[in-house]
Amino acid sequence: MNSAKPSLNAPTRCALGLGSNLGDPKRNLDEAVRRLEESNGITVVARSSDYRTPPWGPVPQDDYLNICLVVDTTLSAHDLLKRCLEVELELGRVRDIRWGPRIIDIDLLIHGVAKVEEPDLEVPHPRMAERAFVLIPLAEIWPDAPLGDGRTAAQALETCPDRDGVVKLDGDPAL
Repeated sequence: MNSAKPSLNAPTRCALGLGSNLGDPKRNLDEAVRRLEESNGITVVARSSDYRTPPWGPVPQDDYLNICLVVDTTLSAHDLLKRCLEVELELGRVRDIRWGPRIIDIDLLIHGVAKVEEPDLEVPHPRMAERAFVLIPLAEIWPDAPLGDGRTAAQALETCPDRDGVVKLDGDPAL
């Protein structure tokens, strides 16, 4: 594991992926962003447009609403993940079916240049370069985001499958 602790004076640039397909997905995403923004040590720098995306995985379910955030944080990767999981719980997330429907899902995609490979946390996120529902909103707000494999988000998007299923919704991003 190579996970340097960030300095309190030098925030780390990070990327988060958020999705929802239960209840009111737009409200769920907005509330998750609000709670993250109000968290100590987290500053939301940019929010992507909203995207309607088909569900990923073997469980039949409704489409998702997905966004990405760029945040600056003084939190370690583990503490940022912990805060993301707390926000999920606060909004009523129940983890019962893998890849099943969810009220909110918050993934830590990138934490600076840190590489963490542990059972409860892998950053950069190991499968983000394969998922158009992550790359499209991420490339919108941080095209040079380092994916950890030598490519940026914009470069990975060029060869990513399933881009046609990701539909940008009307309206400007909230930030």
